[in-house]
Amino acid sequence: MALFGSDKKKKTNENKEAKATKAAKPKRLIPEDNLAELTKFFEPMQEPVELVVFTDPKHNAPYNDFMVSLCRELAEITPKITARFEGLESDAAKLYGVDFSPTLLLAPDRCKIRYLGAPLGEEARTLIETIMRLSVGKSGLGQISRQLLGDLEEKRHIRVFVNPACPYCPGQVAHAFHCAMERPDLVSAECVDSSQHPALAERFHVGSVPHTFVNDDFSMLGLVPEERFAVELVTLKSAEELVAHGHGPGMEPGGGLAVEEVDVVVAGAGPAGLTAAMYAVRSGLSAVVLEKNVIGGQVALTPVVENYPGFANVAGKRLMEMIADQARGYADVREGEGIEEVKIGKHVEVYTNKAVYVARALILATGATWKKLGVPGEDRYFGFGVSYCSTCDGYLYRDKRAVVVGGGNTALTDALHLKNLGVDVTVIHRRSEFRAEKHLADSLAKEGVKTILGAVVTEIVGADNKVTGVRVKNVADETETLVETDAVFVAIGLLPNTAIAEELGLTLDADGFIRTDRAKRTSIPRIYAAGDVTGGARQIVTAVGDGSTAALSAFEDLAHPYWKKEKTA
Repeated sequence: MALFGSDKKKKTNENKEAKATKAAKPKRLIPEDNLAELTKFFEPMQEPVELVVFTDPKHNAPYNDFMVSLCRELAEITPKITARFEGLESDAAKLYGVDFSPTLLLAPDRCKIRYLGAPLGEEARTLIETIMRLSVGKSGLGQISRQLLGDLEEKRHIRVFVNPACPYCPGQVAHAFHCAMERPDLVSAECVDSSQHPALAERFHVGSVPHTFVNDDFSMLGLVPEERFAVELVTLKSAEELVAHGHGPGMEPGGGLAVEEVDVVVAGAGPAGLTAAMYAVRSGLSAVVLEKNVIGGQVALTPVVENYPGFANVAGKRLMEMIADQARGYADVREGEGIEEVKIGKHVEVYTNKAVYVARALILATGATWKKLGVPGEDRYFGFGVSYCSTCDGYLYRDKRAVVVGGGNTALTDALHLKNLGVDVTVIHRRSEFRAEKHLADSLAKEGVKTILGAVVTEIVGADNKVTGVRVKNVADETETLVETDAVFVAIGLLPNTAIAEELGLTLDADGFIRTDRAKRTSIPRIYAAGDVTGGARQIVTAVGDGSTAALSAFEDLAHPYWKKEKTA
């Protein structure tokens, strides 16, 4: 017993020493598991890239520390990256016009790219990719965008306002940085974290992200395709305005574009589309996935997923990253490339603004978009307090008031997410009880979230380009009250993205969803549909099942065309 006790005491002392040693070491931002991956990623670097960090200990101390630590750790990975640290009162700050802490300049001797606020979340990935592009001297722009930037003759300054949890923001920042690298003589770009620099966000009335401003007066709301970004940057006119006057790239679908042959084109990179691509390739078919916006669909915007088998809970974006990584092992997944036209003949011809795909089959996994309230003020204040994405815009309303309109799973999940961010939340639902799962309703009550049941929003009111309240009507007695709020998050359901289906003449059901049989075949041979665009339960697991079924049906039909048999009969 004495020996056991002695050994136990010795082990305890060793553990204490180990903990003390561990505590003495500064905590690293870049996990050890990622160091080897980053080291390999930076191996092809050619020209050195200098990171210049400006901080002021009196402002944004936690973010200053993060910025300094991140840049130091990046500089330790390879000698091709160097880091320099300056104060806001330094000559360097005056030289570069820096007056905010923290600010990061990338290779200021070669371009005008900067971060106002530490690059948190997905913006850190954009930073790493930008460092590599600066080193190898490739902007990353496509051919059409490079041609557009080549015609630029005047200076452009781009500000992209972001939040760290927004899945759309990194893509918009990448567009801005790519343009600044392509034309360093005329284009400057900065990424502004709205939560770290609320004064600047307030000055530009930023109520939704990503929100992009060019030369302070022209703006773009949301993530736009690269070519649209480039043409609007050059012309300072909206793409809609240019198209109305017969100008702009991609006016003639397919004109001068590369032609690619593939067995299956999958439209949409949500869980249904990515799964369809995997199963198509595993069946022996070639496949390409085309995504108009960002990979992941609605799931990428879900703060926490708690009902996907194998995960007690997982961030929606993280889940979709894992599915996308697996899908890329099978098929080419192309982000920011939407379908402009589909022609059906001997082949299925799919036209985008980048290529023409000559395919044997098309799987529509185009998902759904947010349903609107349809009340006065909704469109007017969209981006200025009206939002359909709590993940994207919730950060902007920490320590402020917000209402969530809706009573389903999405609405209650949004409300809980906002509450966790420090938002004073009120949920408004037209029925006397929620439609959401019981555990969500119980969590709402446990967190003390205020609710207004049996009421509908009749108007969104505001002043000075921002929401100030909502008019709410009691369903029972039709009395109206004004609820003061800084933001309105709408979560009342989804509308299917059926533009392609309607143009093709596919049969839709009474609610506007694509009608399919059990094999996910549509009313036109060689065209299949899967996921939210077909209605049903609209769950991740059903979308995955739909995607696999559609791909297997495509394989079976291409091998044994049922429509030819019908003609023979």
